Amino acid sequence: MLSEIPAKISKLKGKELDKQILRLGIIAELDAVNLYEQMASLTKNRKIRETLLDIAREEKAHVGEFESMLFMIDKEQVTEYAKGKKEVEEQFIKL
Repeated sequence: MLSEIPAKISKLKGKELDKQILRLGIIAELDAVNLYEQMASLTKNRKIRETLLDIAREEKAHVGEFESMLFMIDKEQVTEYAKGKKEVEEQFIKL
């Protein structure tokens, strides 16, 4: 894994600790997706590639699980996520 748990996280409590744990989970899963997809692009072995891509898809589902939990406890995250999504959609409409 490329990410490390920051030392400061141990100083957090309650909901703030839970939010950071979920964000670290998201980071770890995205790291895994990147790693598996990169390895899949390097191999010439079809079976290995298919397996790596299947595992990457599973990791993407884990990202969704962590995001769903984060959205349940961090309403600001929900609001800002919606704003970002709207901005991107507006940009694509202009294209």
